[in-house]
Amino acid sequence: MEEDGGSGSDSMEFVAGAETSAGAGTNAGRNRGVGAGTSVGGGGGTKLPHVLQKSFGEVQGILEHNRVLIQEISQNQETRDADGLSRNVALIRELNTNIARVVDLYGDMSGSFARAVAAKKDAAGDKSGPKRPRSAGAGGQQQ
Repeated sequence: MEEDGGSGSDSMEFVAGAETSAGAGTNAGRNRGVGAGTSVGGGGGTKLPHVLQKSFGEVQGILEHNRVLIQEISQNQETRDADGLSRNVALIRELNTNIARVVDLYGDMSGSFARAVAAKKDAAGDKSGPKRPRSAGAGGQQQ
């Protein structure tokens, strides 16, 4: 089903990743740690982009796989074949599971980002000590 041109090799890589994770049964807990970001806020701010990139890649793979599922569901619906229509039940269930997975991933990414921002603010507050008002500088002093 290579109808949609685009970036062929990237799409295949992500679809393969989505199919692998979809075939692993209940993998909702498996990637919770990826998006949970417990180590992200601990001063390792460079880890956050990697976590987000990995999660966005997984989301993209799942969405690409969903596109293929929707195409197959549509084809089965158009042909009105009894086997195809009964297969749609399983395809729609898989689609629903994938959508729930995407929602979980976005929730995990949101939490990771919020924790990283809070940790960065806390770290900046601890290092700088009490805040002092800034002066206008040598050239911009007011009298």
